[in-house]
Amino acid sequence: MSTGKEGSRIDWVKAGCHLLTGIEAEFARTKPFRDMTIGTGIHLEPKTAILLRTLHAGGARIVATGNLNSTQPDTVDYLHQHGIEVIAEQTMDQSVHDLSLNRVIAEKPDLILDNGGDLFAIYAEAPYPELLGGTEETTSGRMRLAPMREQLQRPILVINDSPIKQFAENRHAVGQSMFESYMRLTNRSTNGKRVTVFGYGACGRGVAANFRNASANVSVVDADPVTTLEAHFDGFLTPPRDHAIRTADVIVTETGAVNVITADDLGAMKDGAVLMNGGHFPTEIAVSDLLHSPQVVARDRFEEQDIETLHLKGGRTVHILAGGHMANLAGPRPLGNSIESMDLGFALQARCLEHIASGKASKDDCVVPVPPAIDAEIAEAYLDRHR
Repeated sequence: MSTGKEGSRIDWVKAGCHLLTGIEAEFARTKPFRDMTIGTGIHLEPKTAILLRTLHAGGARIVATGNLNSTQPDTVDYLHQHGIEVIAEQTMDQSVHDLSLNRVIAEKPDLILDNGGDLFAIYAEAPYPELLGGTEETTSGRMRLAPMREQLQRPILVINDSPIKQFAENRHAVGQSMFESYMRLTNRSTNGKRVTVFGYGACGRGVAANFRNASANVSVVDADPVTTLEAHFDGFLTPPRDHAIRTADVIVTETGAVNVITADDLGAMKDGAVLMNGGHFPTEIAVSDLLHSPQVVARDRFEEQDIETLHLKGGRTVHILAGGHMANLAGPRPLGNSIESMDLGFALQARCLEHIASGKASKDDCVVPVPPAIDAEIAEAYLDRHR
């Protein structure tokens, strides 16, 4: 019996992306993006490669860049082999990343696929008439772009506001992948540990549930008292912020906000506390402030695990995972969210960009949720396959 060919990780991912594979075949026939350029700024990892191939099959020229600290070289090579232009490198340097973003917008794409609002923010500074609109993947991006509607004046559909994205990817997949990343990076147990989750949106709910399922004692901190009450009714501890930090073995941020954990919190942290971020931007944990705090007397860097250990006055240690970047797309062999969840979310991306390219959206649809009809179409297609 023949052993067949050696498959790559991207081949494995593609085999699980049933929705995108079907849309790709359809787009190859219908060419909804014929003669258009789509500029993208999104994590360049295997599942994204399948999305970009799908859009490319629809007739688009793709000009792609990534996000900070998540560009995977194998994915870049794969995209180049399939005729997709990539302006990106793996970097944690914001200035280098900004150059790549500006080069994408310099191509004056007809459509933008954004992740965090970076590309649309650049467009807003120097608008050009050819832009039809686009999509924004994240809550962080929606929070950033919503106050800019007057400058943007284009249809922008927010994928993260889809109920499918909220429960399939954010609650289930982010929760699973953040727990997996804690184990992958630290190789430490969660049994009996005290875990504090900052933020109880869909991602925070998933993270809290997955750590609880792994026998951790989970506390939740959220700025909204109503959301905190929901966490209480879901059976989580909801102590005041200072107590939640002081007792935590592991602290996870999932808020979309800035400076959730700062150097001012170092004095309250337990010896050996682990800090990890799951939010889009590497600003929820003020890593630079922590590193340069006068309380820090020495630092160790575990390069292979992507862990930095801070030695504090008095002998305590604090461990920062992935430099405060999204832990589920950092460190050794980052996998990100599950294939099935990303197949759903990226099918929403493909259909939303098709919706805008066909002229079915107007400037009044600026930073708004996915149309319910698209949600229903994607849900039916997934159920037909997986029932």
